[in-house]
Amino acid sequence: MELKTIKTLDIQGKKVLVRVDFNVPLDEQGKVADDTRIVATLPTIEYLLDKGAKVILMSHLGRPKGKVVEKLRLSDVARRLGELLGTNVSKVDDCIGPEAAKAVESLKQGEVLLLENLRFHPEEEKNDPEFARGLASLADLYVNDAFGTAHRAQASTHGVIRFAPVAAGGPLLMAELDALDKALAKPARPLLAIVAGSKVSTKLELLSSLVGKVDQLIVGGGIANTFIAAEGHGVGKSLVENDLLDTARKIEADAKARGAEIPLPTDVVVAPAFAADAPATIKAVDAVGADDMILDIGPQTAAQYAELIAKAGTVVWNGPVGVFEFDAFGKGTEALAKAIASSKAFSIAGGGDTLAAVDKYGIAKEVSYISTGGGAFLEFLEGKTLPAVAALEARGQ
Repeated sequence: MELKTIKTLDIQGKKVLVRVDFNVPLDEQGKVADDTRIVATLPTIEYLLDKGAKVILMSHLGRPKGKVVEKLRLSDVARRLGELLGTNVSKVDDCIGPEAAKAVESLKQGEVLLLENLRFHPEEEKNDPEFARGLASLADLYVNDAFGTAHRAQASTHGVIRFAPVAAGGPLLMAELDALDKALAKPARPLLAIVAGSKVSTKLELLSSLVGKVDQLIVGGGIANTFIAAEGHGVGKSLVENDLLDTARKIEADAKARGAEIPLPTDVVVAPAFAADAPATIKAVDAVGADDMILDIGPQTAAQYAELIAKAGTVVWNGPVGVFEFDAFGKGTEALAKAIASSKAFSIAGGGDTLAAVDKYGIAKEVSYISTGGGAFLEFLEGKTLPAVAALEARGQ
C-alpha cells in the first residue's frame, strides 16, 4: 500500500494531529474501565514525543449524537493516559474553534494535548468539509492511527486528509493493514477461516467473500445451524434462518466448485433451554430432537476442526463456535482456541466476542495478530474499501 508513515516524516518541533481510538468502556463513575485501547497507542505517542513533536490527540467516545454529553467527556481518558505516559496530558473542552486553537498554540515541544470528544459536533459523523478543514488547521501534519474507525468516512478519519498539509498512517494502522494483507492477500496455505455468529444474514457478505479465498471455512454458532438445516438435518429449537437455507446451499456449492471445503459438525452439544445451568447433552448431528437447542459443537467435531487448524498455514478467526459464556457450552470454542494457540500457522483474530474468547482461554500471546478493529476488521475481510485508508492512499500517490 502506498501510504506515508510517520517513520518517513520529519516531525521535530512539528504539531502532529493524531486520530486515535480512545472509545473505551467507562464505569458508572465515568472512569476508564478498560484501558487496552489507550495502552495500544503508547508506542506511537512515545515515538512522537521522543522525536520532539507537539502531540495533539483526537478521538470519539460513545454515541453522543452531535451534542455535549457530560458523561462522555474525555477527561478521565486524559488522566489515565497521563498516568500511563508518566507525564501530564492537558485537555481542552472542545476539539475545534478558538479554545482548541489557543490550547494548541500554547503547546510546547514534547507535550501532549487531548481534544474533546469529536462526536459532540454533528459535523464529525457528517464528514463536513469545514469541520474537517478546522481540524486540519490545528497541525502541521495529520496521522491516522485508529484502524477501528477506518471504515467510517468521517471528518476526523477521511475529510481531514484532504486539508492536512501532510497525511500519514500511524504504526497501529499500518500493523493492522500488514497483518490483514498477510492473512488474505498473501496467505500461507492452506488458508482456513472460522466464521461464527448468531445469524447468516449478519455475516452473509463475509461468508460470500471468504468462500472465494479460503481452502476451508468453518462455520459456527447459529450460522452453523442454518448450514446444518440446509443439509436436511433437524435443528430442533435452535436459532436458525430458514429463509436462508438456499443461500447456505449456494455458499457450499461455490466452495465446492473451487475445491474449498465447508466441514459441518458431526456431533453437537444440545440443551432444552438457553441457560448457563441447562443440562448439556452430546448428540450426533442427525439425532437432534424437536425440543433440543444446539449450543456448541461436540467433541468429535472439535477434534476434527483442531486437526484442520494444525495443518493450516493461515487461520482467520471471527466468532466463537458455541455459547462460550456458559462453561458447559464453551468446550468447542476452547478446543479451537487451544488449537490456534499451538498451531504454527499465522493467525489473526478479530471481533468483540472473539477477543473475549481469546481473553477467557488465555491465548493472546499465542495468536499472531489480534485485531481491535471491530467493524473495520469485518469490512476488510468482506473485501470492502475502507474510506480512511483509501484517502491516505490517494494522498500518498
